[in-house]
Amino acid sequence: MLTKRIIPCLDIKDGKTVKGICFEQLKYAGDPVQLATYYVEEGADELVFLDISATSEKRKTAHELVKKIAKKLWIPFTIGGGIGSVKDVEILLNAGADKISVNTAAFKKPKFLDELVKIFGSQCIVLSIDTRQIHDEWWVYLNGGRIKTNVKAIDWAKEAVYRGVGEILLTSMNHDGTKNGFAVDLTREFSSKFSIPIIASGGAGKLEDFYNIFVQGKADAALAASIFHYKEIKIPQLKNYLNERKLPIHLTKSKHM
Repeated sequence: MLTKRIIPCLDIKDGKTVKGICFEQLKYAGDPVQLATYYVEEGADELVFLDISATSEKRKTAHELVKKIAKKLWIPFTIGGGIGSVKDVEILLNAGADKISVNTAAFKKPKFLDELVKIFGSQCIVLSIDTRQIHDEWWVYLNGGRIKTNVKAIDWAKEAVYRGVGEILLTSMNHDGTKNGFAVDLTREFSSKFSIPIIASGGAGKLEDFYNIFVQGKADAALAASIFHYKEIKIPQLKNYLNERKLPIHLTKSKHM
C-alpha cells in the first residue's frame, strides 16, 4: 500500500483564505502565506491552493500570491482556479507550482487536457471535480460549484483519465464544510474504477473520518481545510492516529510541538 497523503487546502478569495459550508457562507480563515508556512512546519505532505472565484470572475489565478507562498514551501504545491490556457499553466509553474488543477476549462474543452498532458506530463495535471448528489446520482458542477451540468461525475472522470490526467481531486459539495465525514461510497467508486490517485475532499471533521476514507473509501490522499485552519485537528496528531492504526503514513515532527 502506498503512503497515504494528508493535504491542507487554501481556498482563496480576494487574496484571503476563506472557508464555507457546501460552497456557500464563506468566512475568513486566515492569511494564506502564514497558513502555508504553518502547514509545512506541521508536516503536511502537500498543499493545495484554489482560487475559488477566479473562473466565475473571469480572471486569472493570483500568481503573485502563489509566488509568496511557494517561497515558504518544500512540499508539492498544487494550484487551481482560473486556468484556461497553456500560458496560464506556464505562469503558475514559473511562480512555484508543482502541479496544476484544472476544472471548468477542461470540462468545456476536453482537448485542453490532451494539450496539457502532452506539454507538461500527466504527473503535473490534476483534474478537479466538484460534484453534488441529486437523487442518487453525482453530477458535475462548474465555476466553483455555481453551475450544474447534465454530466455524471464518473463519466467525466472516465474521459479525463483516458486523456491522461495524473490525479483526480474529488470534492463532494454535499459534504463540504459539514464536518460529518467524507463521501466514502463516492470515493470508493472512483478509487476502484481508476488506477490514478484519488484525493478525497469535503467533510472532514474527526480523526476517524480520515481513517474511514483511506480504509473504506480507498482514497490515496485526503484533503481538508477548516479543521486544519482552526486547529481542530493538528496534522501530527492525525498522522500519529493513522500510524497507530497501521496505515502507511509519512511521519514528521512538528515545529510547533
